[in-house]
Amino acid sequence: MAMGTRKKRERQESLWYEGELPTAPGHPFYSRLNGVLEKADFDHFCEKSCAGFYHAKLGRPSLSPGLYFRIMMIGFFEGIDSERGIAWRLADSLTLRQFLSIGLDEQTPDHVTISRTRRLIGPETHQRIFTWVLERLAQGGLIKGKTIGVDSTTLEANAAMKSIVRRDSGESYKEYLKRVAAAEGVETTDAASLRRMDRKRKKKTSNEDWESPSDAEAEITKLKDGRTALAYKAENAVDMETGAIVAVTTHGGAAADTATVEETVIEAGVAVASLVAEMTPAGNYPVHPRGVEEVVADKGYHSNDVAVALSDLEVRTYIAEPERGERNWNGKAAEKEAVYANRRRVRGERGKRLQRGRGEKIERNFAHQFDTGGMDRLWVRGLENVHKKLLIQAAACNLALLMRSIYGVGKPRAAHDSVSKAVFAILAFIRAVETLWQPPSVHSGYVVHKRKASSDGFLCCRVPQNRPV
Repeated sequence: MAMGTRKKRERQESLWYEGELPTAPGHPFYSRLNGVLEKADFDHFCEKSCAGFYHAKLGRPSLSPGLYFRIMMIGFFEGIDSERGIAWRLADSLTLRQFLSIGLDEQTPDHVTISRTRRLIGPETHQRIFTWVLERLAQGGLIKGKTIGVDSTTLEANAAMKSIVRRDSGESYKEYLKRVAAAEGVETTDAASLRRMDRKRKKKTSNEDWESPSDAEAEITKLKDGRTALAYKAENAVDMETGAIVAVTTHGGAAADTATVEETVIEAGVAVASLVAEMTPAGNYPVHPRGVEEVVADKGYHSNDVAVALSDLEVRTYIAEPERGERNWNGKAAEKEAVYANRRRVRGERGKRLQRGRGEKIERNFAHQFDTGGMDRLWVRGLENVHKKLLIQAAACNLALLMRSIYGVGKPRAAHDSVSKAVFAILAFIRAVETLWQPPSVHSGYVVHKRKASSDGFLCCRVPQNRPV
């Protein structure tokens, strides 16, 4: 496709009177967000990073890279989970048209165009956009980098358990049950009898034996609500001082926390090291010059191998330790030293404070990304596509943190709520002043006698007219 750029999309204003055309004042949040992106030359950076994926002249006109990444971020800011839903929202909203600089006589991108652009642009470029946002946060003093917290969550994949097939033979689950029943001499005449037999036998739905024909990289695992489903695992490394997401890694849903934490910590270390030279407008260097030195995690990440591996990386751990009873340390001197050092740190005052901070700094980001951010379920397939979505979701979450630091609100709904609160506060103040200074009046047979001060304002004491005052 031929690359569309923001410069090429600029048009001269119409010479005709447009008073009868529908207009929108625009949302103040999106106007400010556009101001932040344009001040940092976001579109030029996106076009430079994506130049290798487009032809200069050949092909049909495409989404400009800056427009594509803005569209993907709208999913986070509007709480929309799918690209089809984003496309519908764009076609329906004058405010989002204004945010994306799409005229009323222009067609908004459909979900096919958005999905094709995502597949075309590689994961390395999505990573560059995520890093670009990190640089803006570092310049705003929102990344320290010394202490990071690591946590993960599972996301249901866009594949159904009932469609899984055997890796060796390709037979479906129903065909497999029929073969097992025949081998055991059990008569199964219909689907109901197969289900009864399946409920009685011991389940062994292993990822080594089964896969999804539509998404082979999704893995069978138990979700946090107790259901067994095909899923992916998203793992974040978060700055424990500011709440900024400094690294994102993506894995199959059945990957253990102890098997993935080292990769995430290394990714975070590389990201923080690249930000050390970033300077704030005041001339300060907020990022810790020695990079990541401490890692905080819950008890799911605790193991001998993790403690030793992170110790070899010269990182102090504050990982909650589960109750395991008496341990046998024969021949495990290095493991014993690393585990005992971690235990001593976790039981200290700083360790307890960092563990309490996990809910505020890490869990809050998961709530923003996957609950209100509209990604509690995946609608793309393949580890690469899932990773792209998670990178842009995390970049939008970081932009929300930057917007909160500048303007006090990080999402359009929060901006609307704050304006509404301000309006109601002004109206309440006006009403209180009117009540305070209005003269005594008669209402429904009662006359206002006097006013008493209270903690909520003023209470009117009313007495009937036929009683002496």
